[in-house]
Amino acid sequence: MGQPWAAGRAEGAPARLPLVLTGLWAAAVGLELAYVLVLGPGPPPLGPLARALQLALAAFQLLNLAGNLGLFLRSDPSIRGVMLAGRGLGQGWAYCYQCQSQVPPRSGHCSACRVCILRRDHHCRLLGRCVGFRNYRPFLCLLLHAGGVLLHVSVLLGPALSALLRAHSALHTAALLLLPWLMLLTGRVTLAQFALAFVVDTCVAGALLCGAGLLFHGMLLLRGQTTWEWARGQHSHDLGFCANLQAALGPRWVLIWLWPFLASPLPGDGITFQTTADLRLAAS
Repeated sequence: MGQPWAAGRAEGAPARLPLVLTGLWAAAVGLELAYVLVLGPGPPPLGPLARALQLALAAFQLLNLAGNLGLFLRSDPSIRGVMLAGRGLGQGWAYCYQCQSQVPPRSGHCSACRVCILRRDHHCRLLGRCVGFRNYRPFLCLLLHAGGVLLHVSVLLGPALSALLRAHSALHTAALLLLPWLMLLTGRVTLAQFALAFVVDTCVAGALLCGAGLLFHGMLLLRGQTTWEWARGQHSHDLGFCANLQAALGPRWVLIWLWPFLASPLPGDGITFQTTADLRLAAS
């Protein structure tokens, strides 16, 4: 009892299989996108200025995407290395029998990561890692820029796909959008047409998923909640609009969306959190 943390799979290390599968999926979409751009019915011709702006936007999005992904994966949200012995005396502390340690309020044990997570929000199945106190900010930025990249590709290839769909019947169009693999295997479309439909389908679906996730977590961010707290109707850490943003994103919460390596230190330590009751007590 009182151990700082407990070992699980390789001392609590997250599983790598989900990240590998997500990487393979992203690589497949990227290769098909390259095929469409080079050999297939790619985007319409652009002027020099428009082409330069497109390349600048793509570079900005990809740099932010890669940077936030790296920060998310490198940041350990768990209690590993956090000395908790002797600190579990306040309200909300609990004892985790799996980790054999006292754990602070808003923490929770993840059965997939096999360790307790500070300010646990949820376990991201696509990346195989929990979202918690230390990596919540890059997770939100990752949602924003991943959705931006996918939307950018969808808009870029939209005219080519629209022209392809107008050249066929409504039934052929629906089958190509919903069952592109079946259309390819039955010889109804060429490889270039299949790749175009598959890439746009995937990017539109991914952009919608990222957008929905960003809206949901934006709501939680403004309310000062985690997903776990939202599901149970808990509002004990709502400090107000600006204070909630600063607590999760740091003092430069306006600018961190633009560059992943901008310094914006979090005000807390992931162990103790100010509550609504504390604000009321201080105001009285």
